[in-house]
Formats: sequence, structure tokens, C-alpha cells
Amino acid sequence: MANNLYNTIYNPDVLSCLANLSNDEVFTPPEVANAMLDLLPQELFSDPNTKFLDPATKSGVFLREIAKRLLKGLERVYPNLQERTDHIFKHQLYGIAITELTSHLSRRSLYCSKTANGNYSVTRFDTVDGNIRYKRIEHKWKDGNCVFCGASRERYDRGDSLETHAYELIHTIKPEDIFKMKFDVIIGNPPYQLSDGGHGASAIPIYQYFVQQAKKLNPRYLSMIIPSRWFAGGRGLDGFRHEMLSDKHIRVISDYFNSEECFPGIDLSGGVCYFLWDRDHAGDCRISSSVNGQISTLTRPLLEDDADTFIRFNDAVEIIRKIKEKHEASFSELVSANDPFGYDVRVKNSYLRVKPDIKEVPFEGALQIHYYGSKGKSIGYIHRETVRKGTELIDKTKIMISRSYGERGEFPYYVIGKPFIAGKDTVCTETYVVVGTYDDYATAENVVTYMCTKFFRFLVMLKKNTQSATRQVYDFVPMQDFSKPWTDEELYKKYGLTSDEIAFIDSMIKPMDDGGDE
Repeated sequence: MANNLYNTIYNPDVLSCLANLSNDEVFTPPEVANAMLDLLPQELFSDPNTKFLDPATKSGVFLREIAKRLLKGLERVYPNLQERTDHIFKHQLYGIAITELTSHLSRRSLYCSKTANGNYSVTRFDTVDGNIRYKRIEHKWKDGNCVFCGASRERYDRGDSLETHAYELIHTIKPEDIFKMKFDVIIGNPPYQLSDGGHGASAIPIYQYFVQQAKKLNPRYLSMIIPSRWFAGGRGLDGFRHEMLSDKHIRVISDYFNSEECFPGIDLSGGVCYFLWDRDHAGDCRISSSVNGQISTLTRPLLEDDADTFIRFNDAVEIIRKIKEKHEASFSELVSANDPFGYDVRVKNSYLRVKPDIKEVPFEGALQIHYYGSKGKSIGYIHRETVRKGTELIDKTKIMISRSYGERGEFPYYVIGKPFIAGKDTVCTETYVVVGTYDDYATAENVVTYMCTKFFRFLVMLKKNTQSATRQVYDFVPMQDFSKPWTDEELYKKYGLTSDEIAFIDSMIKPMDDGGDE
């Protein structure tokens, strides 16, 4: 039975079909699981003492693909197939299921039976679970949230008939006590996020906790596939970003800007990556970045010289280094903080497209306000006294740009919306940020020409891993002399970019005059 299961190619593979399901717990296609396993030293699969753990098993694909390799690699050690199968399943492969349902699915994938002690199991255990365990865990609440994962009590404190989504690995201070053994390899695809009870799809990331807990187990090797948005930090990820990018044990990162290259039909903002953490490695990282199906590989430090800069695309590394040689100030100094005028359109538990005091027609003493309403980008009028901050910006010429701009699929991208010039007596809601104030309209126009160049938007893209375009995404962009307008040709010449570097930028960025929205 084991010989049929692990030496036969299924077409179609049921686990490939499951990988097309879309939710926060994305199923892993077999080909991706195998690409991750290929990163490991292959002699591990010929060692009868190697122990593997999937700490967030769903379909069982990692354990199944490991079993295939072990069944082949241990032929000389255990010539008898059943003896070999028994040893592998009972002493080398372990999993922690994320739900009771996935525990059954994983056992069926690995043992050919949802019960490890069932008549149809390829190896007979004394227990129903075998080495794939599921234990219902409850959240530990404090001040309305779980102290381990941050889950909202309002949303996840519910009856026994529903899943708690309190995953075992990340809801303990002693993960080593789960199996009470040392693992050589920990590999898997953890849940990515939990809804926080906020508006719409608002959610908190949790995948970082799986990585951190797995490191506590001190395996020889750790590999997980996770969203790439941690490259830029952000909500709940700043500490994790610093920890990962400072970790010399990360030997390989394979990054996919388009998540559908790994998960067909699954669109994850910012893409996905998988990595190999090697306990005994201390040095540079081999980074492979995939753009439109083209893969570039370069071994380099994760952080550049300023100790906080991670450059996602290998082809951009030398461009950034050339720019930094000029030692120019950052354009981000011109960009306001979020919600520049204190005119936040959000209220608790709802989202108002138009605030009640925004009027559609002007009135005496009114300020013009740019906002995103039910009909899209709109202009309205408000009373000056409702502006809570940024009053020094009101009576100046300024540039505004959308704080959120999203694109999907293959490059090239616009990256950001079109900037526009707003005159005196104008403000905006939090849907825009302000980019500097200017004494004359001509200077503002010159800044806009710079912001519309491919050069400018390419540098923004390197920091913009999500739809959000806050001040930080402009960090790589150098300041210019705005007494004149700018073109890409002038900028490429100023920074000494090669024809290959220019071609790479052209492949990534659309001309702004071809379209795009404000």
C-alpha cells in the first residue's frame, strides 16, 4: 500500500486542488513543498535518525513529500518496505494540525487513513492520532485580546462548536513540551492572520509567532512560507522584521512578488516568500527574487550598510548603492504623517464615506476638502474650525497624493496614484497625504514632474509591499533641486545608471501619462 501511495504520480493531485482554496490558512501545492524541501541537505533523507516537524499541518503535504524522500533514501538501511514505512512514520515524521478537520486530512494524506490505528493505515499506531496531533486550545484573554496571538475576545471567545483558532504552537511559553523531543527540521506553511474584529477585512498577522516559536525549538533547519510584507514591517511586524533581517542564520530567501506563482488563484498583497534558516550558518543570504516569472539570484547581506535597509529585488541593489553615494536627503522629509489635518473619516465599528459636516457646495469661509466618497474621489467643503491639526498647511500651495494605491498581477506597475496640486484654503481627509508646501505654483509643478518619473516610482516600489503609501515608502527617494522640472533621462544620467539598470526600471514601471488615478 505504501509503495503505491508514495511512488505513484497522481494526476490531478488532490493536494494541488486543495491548494487553490482561498482563506487565511492557505494550502500548499506539492510543487512548492518540494521546492522548499530541495533547499535542505538531501542526506537528511538518508538518515534514519532525522526528525521532521510540520507545526501547522493542514493538508499533510509536507509530511507526505518528506515520506516519499525517506522511503527512497532509507532503502539500504531498511530493505523491507513495511519495516521502512513503520520506522519513518513512527520515529521520523510529526505534525501539529491547526484544526480537527485538518488533522483528519493530514492523517489521510500521510497514513491513508484519518485514524492512525485504523485498518487502512499504512502503519499501525496504538492511538487514533499517531504522530499528527490536534489539541483544542483556548485563548488566554487579557484586556479584550489574547496574550499569545492578539486575537479579539469579542470575535473568538465562542462556543465549543466552533474552532478557536488558538493554534497550539503559539499558545504556550514552552513549545518544547508539546512533543518533548528535538527536531532536526521544522517546515511548514503557518496561518497568516486573524481577523481583529475591525472594519471589513481588518486583520492582525500571526505567522511571525510560528517562526519565533519554531526557533525556540532550536532545530538544525527551519523553513516556512509566509507573506513577504514583513520585509517592510508594519502592523505587528516591526520587531519581527528587525529580528529576521539581523539573523545571520538565514541562508536562503526565495521571494515571489506575485503570490499566484506559489499559490495559484490566491492573491496576497505584497507576495510571498519561503526561507531556509540554518542553525550552523552565519553569513550572507542567497536571495532569489521572482518578477514576472523571471528569477534573479544573488548572495548578499540582508541589510545594506545603513543597518536598516533591505532591498527586495536583486537588480535594484546596485541602483540604490549609486543613489546613496550622493548622500542626499530623503524625499520622505516632505511627506506628511497619516491624516495630515486630523480629519479622520473612520469611527468605531463603521466607516463613513462622507463625514456629516462635508458640504457639497461652497459657502462663506469654507475650506475645500479632498476626500474619497461613495462616488470615488470627491471634493467638498467644510468649516475651518473642524480641522484639528496641520492648520499651518491650510493657506499654502501643496501637493496631495493618495495614501493607498493597489495593483495586482504582472509588472509593470504605476506604484502610486497621480499627485495633484492643491491651492490655498484646501485640506484633505486621511485618504491623502500632503507632500510639502510651496511658495509658488511653478515649484510645486516641478515636484510633480519628479514624482511622475519612473525613477521616482521605482524607488517607492522598493519600500511599498502593500497598498499603503505612507511616509516610509518614500525613504529611498533622494531629494532634488526643484527650481526645474525633471525627466527620467536626466535622473538616469545623474546617478550613472547602466542600460541594463534602466531596462529593469522600464520593465517594472509604467509611464504615468499612460493612465493611473489620482
